[in-house]
Amino acid sequence: MTKTALALRHLAFEDLGLIAPRLSARGLEARYHDAGVDDFRAVDLDGVDLLIVLGGPIGAEDEARFPWLADELALIRRRLDSGRPLLGLCLGAQLMARALGARVKPMGVKEIGLSPVRLTEAGRACVLAELGDQAVLHWHGDRFELPAGLASLAWTPTCDHQAFAPHARALGLQFHPEVDPSRFEQWLVGHAGELEQAGLSPVDLRAAMARESDGLRAALGRLMDRWLDQALL
Repeated sequence: MTKTALALRHLAFEDLGLIAPRLSARGLEARYHDAGVDDFRAVDLDGVDLLIVLGGPIGAEDEARFPWLADELALIRRRLDSGRPLLGLCLGAQLMARALGARVKPMGVKEIGLSPVRLTEAGRACVLAELGDQAVLHWHGDRFELPAGLASLAWTPTCDHQAFAPHARALGLQFHPEVDPSRFEQWLVGHAGELEQAGLSPVDLRAAMARESDGLRAALGRLMDRWLDQALL
């Protein structure tokens, strides 16, 4: 029987990126569920071997403007309660934190660019050790509070919580290890207004991504292979 990875997608170009071929190599068929188009209440989690919650430019506490967020949160809570494989990236990690009772609030500054995360002792003892000192993509203005009882796995000088693991088969990452460097131009175009507001140059970001491209691909491969070994047992 074919195994399924379902990705909850909030913006077309913020997709599985480099994760997609790692899933395919393990016989997982990747499907997308598009927020605001597909009904979260219709998702049969029993048929989903791996749930991935992707990033997006909206706030994790913004259900007043985007009512479907309430249904997405309920879906994520059910998945967390099940103990089955779950990966959250950026907005996805924030929604995981909310589902566990933590708050998500603006930082007052944008963290956009490529830089390493700094691992805590708990982070060095888990799959995040595979990142080493590799720079990863950060693209957010909100931060999650750490859910009660969970350890912080990584941080940066701008954002004190960059990763957490609710259980051995679930992982929330504030950063974007999945971005495909060959398609990074879509991010620069799609978020051009945000970059302008933040006073950031797409020229500089493009150059940084080019420098880090090979390292990012290798680090994502190591990270995902080790995490999938753990999560899909």
